[in-house]
Amino acid sequence: MSARCFTALVGGYAAAAAMASLLARLLPIARVEATMWGMILSFLMFASLGLWAFHERRLWKVALVIWGSTLLSAGIVMAMGIRP
Repeated sequence: MSARCFTALVGGYAAAAAMASLLARLLPIARVEATMWGMILSFLMFASLGLWAFHERRLWKVALVIWGSTLLSAGIVMAMGIRP
């Protein structure tokens, strides 16, 4: 249960933050608006991932999706480099 809580809280936060950063970089609108939309949607992502983490029966599936999406999103953001 503690691994599930850690994955839901810490992993969910990291995944939401990484996806918000990626979304802010990919949206074809002004920087301020893209950042705003990324942050607004990150709350929805964090809540959804947290609820799903406790709904899914298999912990390995939860960990794979949450930590995998975190690493993938953060990797893409880092590969894109500094925004001009």
